[in-house]
Amino acid sequence: MTGCEKNPERVMTAAGPVAVLGAGGIMGFPMARNLARAGLEVRAWNRSRQKAGPLASDGVRIADTPAGAARGAGIVLTMLADTSALISAMDGTGGVLSVLAPSAVWLQMGTIGEEGTEHCARLAADQGVTFADAPVLGTRQPAEQGKLVILGSGPDAVRPRVQPLLDVLGTKTIWVGEAGAGTRLKLVTNSWVLAVVEAGAETIALAEGLGLDPALLFEALAGGTLDLPYLRLKGEAMVNRDFRPSFRLRVAAKDAELIEDAARSRGLDLPLLATIAQRLTEGARQHGDADFSATFLTSAPRRAA
Repeated sequence: MTGCEKNPERVMTAAGPVAVLGAGGIMGFPMARNLARAGLEVRAWNRSRQKAGPLASDGVRIADTPAGAARGAGIVLTMLADTSALISAMDGTGGVLSVLAPSAVWLQMGTIGEEGTEHCARLAADQGVTFADAPVLGTRQPAEQGKLVILGSGPDAVRPRVQPLLDVLGTKTIWVGEAGAGTRLKLVTNSWVLAVVEAGAETIALAEGLGLDPALLFEALAGGTLDLPYLRLKGEAMVNRDFRPSFRLRVAAKDAELIEDAARSRGLDLPLLATIAQRLTEGARQHGDADFSATFLTSAPRRAA
């Protein structure tokens, strides 16, 4: 079942148009498309208009500016790459916050870390706009299929307003508290995801270095408690040197830095995470636009050359 097929009657209860900022990205594009196909009035903006252009075939109105997309919207959904891009769209000259009605909701779904989330929450409060922090678990395919896991946080009163949208975008929403709690949970889950992929990359590099077919690794793990579907997915990409992006390596490196920042601010000693962050940053210098499974190339560059 795709997101556009889910509970259409409930989806239509969302008040006002929905603006999606970052609608040309790996995540933002399918999210905007699913919302439009579910029957919502969707307005979209992306820094590169061309990337969002195909959404017009689903009835999405493409705007030239973030404010143009957001004017009159009941909910503004942001899925931008980093805090700098997000603040520029929301709070810059002629930004989104200057045109939003106090009744509007800012639904922030990108991964921007604790400091970025706190900054956004303050900006929203200054304008009297309700802020919800709801980052997601999942990459391109789950986004296309409406099968994301959403880590929601924000005022209790905002939940019934945004839940119809979240039901389109994901299979599960976990509400974890006040705004900011969703981001903290996202950092925790991302730490596990990044560790699994980096460990898998080095394990496969070791197998190849020892003259073994990496398929033997997955055969040995099959059906047991150590078998992980995500490791298999990314491991297959590594073995086949197929790094078409569903989650770019440069974004993974950015997320690792956000995790490090959160740990450092609390005096936590997490050397494995620090090493992973360094490794991802190193790989992103050469392969930043590839899928983050391309961290493997840092460990096994010779065959890839």
